Amino acid sequence: METLQLEIITPSGKIFDEAVESVTLPGSEGEFGVLPGHASLVSLLSAGVIDVARNGHVESVAVDWGYVEVSESKVTALVDGAVAIKGDTESEIASALDKAKQLLREAQDSNVILSAVEAKIEATARGRL
Repeated sequence: METLQLEIITPSGKIFDEAVESVTLPGSEGEFGVLPGHASLVSLLSAGVIDVARNGHVESVAVDWGYVEVSESKVTALVDGAVAIKGDTESEIASALDKAKQLLREAQDSNVILSAVEAKIEATARGRL
């Protein structure tokens, strides 16, 4: 089966770097899926869940916001915060879910998208002065 490389990177470092069958991302214009051979693009990511399909299973990673670069063979997501929703026991999974919920609540409360847009506008304005 054809695969593509998925990297999920936070300011603390890489949290995921593996070959996957497909990935679904929370884009700023809505959720979108990526398969091997996808057209290249760059998109803003909204708070949500990245679903990763590999080895017949789907894993989820909650993210607060970021950017993604897609090429035919690789997806690189640069995110401000991320929590992998996984664990070997029910208590580990419950803990991961609590952390993911907190991450998404903080993203909603902080108006991250508005801050990113304001920063871009300011950078553009400085570049024109």
